[in-house]
Amino acid sequence: MTEKKNILNPRIIDGVAEVTPDQLFPLIEKVTLIDVRRPDEFTGELGHVPGSKLVTLGPELVQFLEEQDRNQEIVFICRSGFRSREACLYSQKLGFKFPVNLQGGMISWNSYKFPTE
Repeated sequence: MTEKKNILNPRIIDGVAEVTPDQLFPLIEKVTLIDVRRPDEFTGELGHVPGSKLVTLGPELVQFLEEQDRNQEIVFICRSGFRSREACLYSQKLGFKFPVNLQGGMISWNSYKFPTE
């Protein structure tokens, strides 16, 4: 059996794989997108990346990750990239092989004028 190949080509920054919005945009339908913000932020002024699932950082994310395939490529998203980086570090500890942080979060995503929901 061959090992799964990454779809994204992230840069490793301080031990965390990161992609920029322009790297992610053409591939958003090919990876799992998890937004770790609060519900009011997910539906707030910055919106969210189309196709992303809201799983708030904390106990909700812990429970979600416990039930997931550790070989899938997951891109974590938040407002500025800090909480999503924490989610990446936590998922690495759980044995996930391909957690990726969206560098700059939704602030950066919106600066590219990419679509939001």
